[in-house]
Amino acid sequence: MTKMGKDLKRNIQIIHQFHVKVFKTTKENFVKRQQRHLGDSEHDAKEPKLKTDALIDVVLDVHINQGLTSEEDVIRDIGALIFAAFHTTSNAVFWSLYFLGRFQEIQDKVYMELQSIFQNDTNRNITVDDLLKMKYLECVIKESMRIYPPVPIIGRKNPYELKIDDYVLPPKSTFVIGIHAIHHNPSVYENPEVFDPDRFLPENFKKLHPYAFLPFSAGPRNCLGGKAAMVTIKTAMANILRNFKVYSLDPQDKIVTSSRVVLSPKSVIKMYVEKR
Repeated sequence: MTKMGKDLKRNIQIIHQFHVKVFKTTKENFVKRQQRHLGDSEHDAKEPKLKTDALIDVVLDVHINQGLTSEEDVIRDIGALIFAAFHTTSNAVFWSLYFLGRFQEIQDKVYMELQSIFQNDTNRNITVDDLLKMKYLECVIKESMRIYPPVPIIGRKNPYELKIDDYVLPPKSTFVIGIHAIHHNPSVYENPEVFDPDRFLPENFKKLHPYAFLPFSAGPRNCLGGKAAMVTIKTAMANILRNFKVYSLDPQDKIVTSSRVVLSPKSVIKMYVEKR
């Protein structure tokens, strides 16, 4: 009933309309590709299956060809894909670049790793083997996501009564897990406010509790796109850093964050880039 509530409903409707528009366009293109594929393969005795590289194609195949999901299901999945594939990964890239812009010696170390992989070739496409070699860059990304997890809190609902220490949660309770709070807890991480990618070197990371690092949640309901997100982030970071040097002008203690969608700075953070 409040202005905030009315604004929220209006904004949700705008986002939903965008998801519907994306669904209609994507579905039309998928059907056209299927028809084209069937026309091209009519002369074949055994028709090959239409290749589907994108996850949304798999979702549409289940909806259109198998009839196992409704339009509403697909539209909801599209909304999740847009949010999960864009906002969170771009946010992780931004914070990683910010920290590298602050700590030039760490940025130099990442650049040397990239140099050992690409040998001054700034344009070569990145392969899976290249990504596997970017071990220190991955440490930097993980430490950035520790300090500024893209999704700082997640909600869960327990179907049955749940006892945690001396607390008993009744069935169907909704509770919030504070990922940001866990990542900044000094009993979990020593000097948690210090940016230290070495925390995630294999010999150090194995000493942590398995649920100490939760940018993609954990357990059976963790983020399905966690590995794909890391591939995307590493690819973007490698392409930027082998071509440019970044500098951050704002100290971290002056940054105020907001978590309305993902954990982002409330105001513009000043940075500049320099061609290598």
